[in-house]
Amino acid sequence: MRRALREILQTVLLGLLLFAGLQATIQNYRVEGSSMEPTLSSEEYLLVNKLFYYRIDKARLARFIPFLHAKQGEVTYLFHPPRRGDVIVFHYPKDPTRDFVKRVIGMPGETVEIRSGAVYVNGALLEEPYIQDLARTTMERIVLRDGQYFVLGDNRLHSNDSKDWGPVPLEDIVGSVWFTYWPFSQLRLF
Repeated sequence: MRRALREILQTVLLGLLLFAGLQATIQNYRVEGSSMEPTLSSEEYLLVNKLFYYRIDKARLARFIPFLHAKQGEVTYLFHPPRRGDVIVFHYPKDPTRDFVKRVIGMPGETVEIRSGAVYVNGALLEEPYIQDLARTTMERIVLRDGQYFVLGDNRLHSNDSKDWGPVPLEDIVGSVWFTYWPFSQLRLF
């Protein structure tokens, strides 16, 4: 009886550990609206990897690792920071209770400008093979500060994004879209 009780307790603890680990590293998300078509469709379900952009405070880590030297505020990423072309989920800057999914177009320190629907990053035309129809919008050049990302939906005609409300701060980024899992016929890895 004691042995069975111990095994049940171990199984429950292992299950709780796995559940907590999954909750900390991945999140599911349902696409709402047509702003990412044709890449993502409304009502698709995604898994978002929250570890890709996980930041480590090197100065704090250096207090525990004697051979590691870091300046105050210096961070490193577990894998990598957000990159141009990544499809990400983030908290909407004007209402953090809502999450949006968009594509990273501009990164910290870069300039972004839109002329008659064409996107220019640092003065060079951005090749965007995932766009079907260009919106004929124009946006004056902006310079992204440290920790700011410029995001746009792939369906520019029907997207509320950085051209409308500005850049997304790094701390609002939840993670990178990893794969779609529903509907099952749309299953694909990003």
